[in-house]
Amino acid sequence: MKASDFGSDFRWGVSTAALQTEGFPDADGKMPSIWDAFAARRGKIRSGHHPQKACEFYKRYPEDIALASSLSIPNFRFSLSCPRIIPDGNGRINHKGLDHYKRLIEHLKKHNIEPWITLYHWDLPQALEDKGGWTNRNILGWFSHYAETAARELAGFDVPYWMVLNEPLAFTGAGYFLGHHAPGKKGFNNFLPAMLHAALATPAGEQAIRLHQPDALIGSTYSCSMISPAGHSPAHLRAAEKADALLNRLFVEAALGLGFPFKELPFLRNVEKWMKADDEKNMISSPDFLGIQNYTREVVASCWYVPYLKAKIIKAKNRKVPHTEMNWEIYPDALYEMLRKFSAYRPGLPLVVTENGAAFPDKIEHNQVSDPERLQYLQEHIRRVRYAQVSGIPVKGYFVWSLTDNFEWAEGYHPRFGLIYVDYKTQERTIKSSGHWFRDFLISG
Repeated sequence: MKASDFGSDFRWGVSTAALQTEGFPDADGKMPSIWDAFAARRGKIRSGHHPQKACEFYKRYPEDIALASSLSIPNFRFSLSCPRIIPDGNGRINHKGLDHYKRLIEHLKKHNIEPWITLYHWDLPQALEDKGGWTNRNILGWFSHYAETAARELAGFDVPYWMVLNEPLAFTGAGYFLGHHAPGKKGFNNFLPAMLHAALATPAGEQAIRLHQPDALIGSTYSCSMISPAGHSPAHLRAAEKADALLNRLFVEAALGLGFPFKELPFLRNVEKWMKADDEKNMISSPDFLGIQNYTREVVASCWYVPYLKAKIIKAKNRKVPHTEMNWEIYPDALYEMLRKFSAYRPGLPLVVTENGAAFPDKIEHNQVSDPERLQYLQEHIRRVRYAQVSGIPVKGYFVWSLTDNFEWAEGYHPRFGLIYVDYKTQERTIKSSGHWFRDFLISG
């Protein structure tokens, strides 16, 4: 298998996010994000870690882009930080923050690397969260203002690919229902309005981008996991169906005009008290592609004491199956199954694997990092992408998460996903064996 087997129009790349890499949380007029505030709360981030330093990408981006170029990576996905561009979320434009992204884009172009922009990768300005954040319907106006500002100010920089939201279920579910992620809110009275407003923000952001970037290709990215029932009993099958509706179908079906999956998840109907007359119509978007982000599968069992779902995930470690440091099962067929599932929604709509990767306990020895488990993980998952392609599924790209090790949200700096190892004390970079393999694969004829 060679990269050239996928065709000359297939997009290979790496994905990153601003909050996870940039550091410098108050540089050049930036104001706090919800993650700055969340990390300051004791016990919220593993080992008390925080994103203040991260990978220092805000200042070190020339070094990291040069490394990406040395690995022959042709596409680079990154996110804009709203607190850098509109520090309070709804007021003045911070041109120093915008200038950073203009320089970054220019630097990518200098190295013949195509920029892919994600508008929102979870770092909401804390000033907006103080007003309710995603639970406040005014977020639609705030977000549209941000999207239009970014699209207008970057209109002359030839960015062909834009993504509106990154994994809306992740930031609404973990941030506004479970409280595991910023802003740390819990319960359905937070989750349901946040869910609704994120669904409505997808087409709103899309429209704002198209206003100033009419030639851009626009999508959003969706987290997804293959769901397998723990057994063949009707109870286990129902539990898996509910988990699939929540974890995989919720946001993409709303965006494609199918509405929320009320049949499988009747408790979601409580969202109707926050809905207005045209909301179901206004949450329909017109994507040019769908971003698919898959890392694993989940095995789901019926569980009578879990509220609403009556289902629970059986952790990979407890099932004694191969797993990553995140306790995610290594199950490459899951990626193929998710591509197949999402391709059925709108036949012919391009799919891009905008994130796929694995965390392992990497160590640097003799100035080298050997990571054969990640290398094998990537190889096996790329094989499934090729199988999907030859099966007629319109998959058009594959992006590794991530270029460098980074701040991994509530897990802090413990999980390492990068093709490049980062020594967080010295900020020294070391290309891992998986990074060298990916380079060789990309240049294979």
